[in-house]
Amino acid sequence: MRYIRIPRERIGVVIGKEGETKKTIEKISQVHLEIDSEEGDVSFNEQEAKDPLVPLKVEDVIRAIGRGFSPEHAFRLFGEETELFIFDIYDYVGKKESHLIRVKARVIGREGKTKRVIEGLTGALLSVYGHTVAVIADFESMDIAKKAIDMLLAGSEHPTVYRYLEREMKRYHLSRRGR
Repeated sequence: MRYIRIPRERIGVVIGKEGETKKTIEKISQVHLEIDSEEGDVSFNEQEAKDPLVPLKVEDVIRAIGRGFSPEHAFRLFGEETELFIFDIYDYVGKKESHLIRVKARVIGREGKTKRVIEGLTGALLSVYGHTVAVIADFESMDIAKKAIDMLLAGSEHPTVYRYLEREMKRYHLSRRGR
């Protein structure tokens, strides 16, 4: 059995309206989910999976929903080229609430600008939830998105991060054309 604990307030999203999200996850993965809404635990028997990668993908989908993504965005993780990465902001600022709020605001930016720029340039999806920043992206742009977020969390100025993103995405696109 595999167990994933997510915030209790996100369990309803894993279940979905009339159980739709849970049913969709079960249909795609061919594994049955057990959900304990009191504890915030989701479990499943990984032996049910026909493909050895399926339990990892199911775990990522549930973890992504738990970190604030919509089910539709989380379902991208069932794809071959997509992965999830979660930053714990406490690793950068300690447990001080005022620092947490300040750093979350840096990642989001004024009126969501910084989050939109990172998503727009890399094609990644970001969710800032609780004390985490979660990223869903394809393998190639994930490293660029992760580095940009790491720079912000570590205190780099926004223009520096934007220049980094533009430079790296330009390199990425040029290298793809050269293939």
